[in-house]
Amino acid sequence: MTTLLEHQHLLGHPIDTTISREAYAEYLDRLDGAKMFLLQSDRDTLARYADKIGDELHTGRLDLAHEGQKIWLARVAEVDKFVSDLLSAPMNHDDEEYVELDPKKLEAAATDEELKDRWRKRLELEVMEHVASMEQRLARVGSAAGSAAGSAGPAVLDEIPIADIPTTPEAREAKARAEVAKNYSARFKRFREPGPLDAAADLVNAVTLTMDPHTDYLPPAEKANFDIAITGSLEGIGASLRERDDLIEVSDLVPGGAAWRQGKLAAGDLILSVQDPGKDAVDIVDMRLDDVVQLIRGPKGTVVRLRVRKPDGHEEIIAITRDVINIEESYARAAILQRTKGGPLYGYIHLPSFYGGANTPRRASSDIRRLLGELDAKHVAGIILDIRENGGGLLRDAVDLTGEFIDKGPVVQVRDHAGDLEVLKDDHPGVETAAPLIVMVDQFSASASEILAGALQDYRRALIVGTGPTHGKGTVQAVIDLDRDADRPVLGVLKITIQQFFRVSGASTQIDGVTPDITLPNPSSYIKSAERTLDHAIPFMKIAPAPHDDWKINYDVLKLQRDSAARVARNPIFVKISATAELLAKRRDDTRVPLQRSAWDAREKKEKDELAAVAPDLDKAPVTLTVKALEDPLASKPTRPPGSTGRTDDRLQRWQDALARDPWLDESVSLLGEMK
Repeated sequence: MTTLLEHQHLLGHPIDTTISREAYAEYLDRLDGAKMFLLQSDRDTLARYADKIGDELHTGRLDLAHEGQKIWLARVAEVDKFVSDLLSAPMNHDDEEYVELDPKKLEAAATDEELKDRWRKRLELEVMEHVASMEQRLARVGSAAGSAAGSAGPAVLDEIPIADIPTTPEAREAKARAEVAKNYSARFKRFREPGPLDAAADLVNAVTLTMDPHTDYLPPAEKANFDIAITGSLEGIGASLRERDDLIEVSDLVPGGAAWRQGKLAAGDLILSVQDPGKDAVDIVDMRLDDVVQLIRGPKGTVVRLRVRKPDGHEEIIAITRDVINIEESYARAAILQRTKGGPLYGYIHLPSFYGGANTPRRASSDIRRLLGELDAKHVAGIILDIRENGGGLLRDAVDLTGEFIDKGPVVQVRDHAGDLEVLKDDHPGVETAAPLIVMVDQFSASASEILAGALQDYRRALIVGTGPTHGKGTVQAVIDLDRDADRPVLGVLKITIQQFFRVSGASTQIDGVTPDITLPNPSSYIKSAERTLDHAIPFMKIAPAPHDDWKINYDVLKLQRDSAARVARNPIFVKISATAELLAKRRDDTRVPLQRSAWDAREKKEKDELAAVAPDLDKAPVTLTVKALEDPLASKPTRPPGSTGRTDDRLQRWQDALARDPWLDESVSLLGEMK
């Protein structure tokens, strides 16, 4: 592994003293990023290894890993005891004090007393939040009963019988303490049972993270969940997860999966607990990633309930019915758009991912080619290709798809660790369509999406319209098996960055991504998800451009920008979207939370009222477009299970309704009408 990192990684850095010191800081973050276990004296004890990590990897003696785990497990035992003690007695929620939730704003505790007080404050907040949740459920059920007097059936909300919620404040506080104590008892038990490779993996991945964010060592259990796509033959919710500090974060949703269809879970959400019907919720804070995946997976048709924290800080419970991914919804889909009756027709294609491969019956490029032919047959005045939230996929398919819009020529340049450059080209002359083209992107458009958008922008073949720069992932990873001579997996794999993409212009898509020609308000600007926000991201680079012939255009990009900006300024929905994003961005850094119940309630009410005052309801936005989906002759027809009494499949209609109210799409249609 050390040889691979030093000689096959894109940057080719030796694991020397500089890397060791950086890795040591990352190791401490992996061991105790929340600063809730180790004292400063523990960190001082481990500091003698700070310059020696490279030597340890070269010799195979990972002393830091094993001593670090030993010290941490000893602290877990101590914390377990005083957490139990703290939760055994009533807590005071009347004192005027605060708890800081951002560990980056905290120093490591100097004494046992300071660490215990840190835990006291954190536990007081959790207990108070549990009590508030019970009271809010009671209030909502009471309100519902008042508006629907005489309705039959027990009053049940979130599958918790109201009868189980105590009627007095003291009893609710006691119940909350018991629930929190049970969650922590289970959590600490998991901590005391580490996997055989956990200690080594923590240290090795501290080193890989200094190389770049996408180079990882995956032990066998994590390799089985590589990218944690709960999909295919596995039955689950269709979500990709990753570790973030001591929490599990949703990094992506699998298009067509159960969570994607349900619509409430989103990238950036932090999962706090997992609950199966009839069972207690399992608190997953600090839980192993593969254990979380096993909790979320389950048989098709069963319901899993996730308690999640949204990026704006509020929590909610999301119930998702597990399923096998309906792959049809991950395929390209097209529609005809029209603003006014008798007005020009425009083509719209949504591409949620770049799909294909040996075991996949369809390819993105061939589907797009067919859809472009159908749209041209409708004599559309222009085409919008929507790759918002498209995280990428097959590189070759991105090249082939670009070729449908350009005559021929280079599409992307790829350089490896040795400096060798390969230019991937479209060698087929001619285009599938010559209609004016807009490509819609956002900050979640990544990898292959950025190659497509970047090439079409460099050729001046398309106007790129988006909410800001795309994600900025311009690197390629290889997965190298470390068990080549073993009969069964023992060591796992190394996922290592080996290449970097460069646009036709010579600019890398790494870090900078693709900057839209027309920028629209970004509802997710407060979410730090782009490559440029990640530590140790490979820097932007530039090489010589690849010679190519520009597309001949008849529109003035500067005029389009001015006209678009004027329309956006007049659009009340865009004004609200910008105001909402600005408000949530300000809240992101407000991590000092009051522990006095009256102050906490006031803070919650203020935040709720502020958001309600500016947040737009996109479901009630005015309909500005007529949308008629094109039938997909290759799609299987969805059928309801025998005996099902549920509602009919209305996903296509909901998709059309959402497009008809989409202000970003509406603005793209306006721009397309001006691109003569």
